[in-house]
Amino acid sequence: MYRESKRIALGLFFMTLAWSFYGYTALPQISTRLQKKIDKAIKTTYGIDSFKMLAVQVPKALNSETLADFDGDKLFKISKNEKTIGYFFLGEAPSMKNVFDYIILFTPDLTIKKSKVLIYREDYGLQIGSQRWLKQFIGLEVSDVPTYGEDIDAIAGATISAKSMTKATADVLKSMQLLKERKLL
Repeated sequence: MYRESKRIALGLFFMTLAWSFYGYTALPQISTRLQKKIDKAIKTTYGIDSFKMLAVQVPKALNSETLADFDGDKLFKISKNEKTIGYFFLGEAPSMKNVFDYIILFTPDLTIKKSKVLIYREDYGLQIGSQRWLKQFIGLEVSDVPTYGEDIDAIAGATISAKSMTKATADVLKSMQLLKERKLL
């Protein structure tokens, strides 16, 4: 009887442990470091000190139709005093050997207000974080399709990352257009 109780208790312990790990990984969280960078980008871009971030939930069926992945904590509405002041998409894009985190901030009518590389994890290609290069995306609308080497300048020494950021931006714009057409935004 004692062995049976001990076996059941151990089983429950491991099931609880497994469930807690599942619960932890099933709910994506933004790291404190990344959240600080997001907050700073929002404050400086929109010229505000306080705001609310509300996650925009994209239904799985609609998410499967988009080029950008809106699953989890990726797309947010920014509001102040119950008024929408913009949106932002938080994404990852591949660099040569790793990925980098970026944010695209939008006006309420879904025009790009600013793009920013938040965390870059490579020794080479840091030039894509330059506002001088990133300002090329400002003003793009959801109907625009930026093309690397044509309307977006190439960067020597950051070819992979620059192409990746350009493609990611094009995918986000196209996806935001679909969300707008489906009246989600």
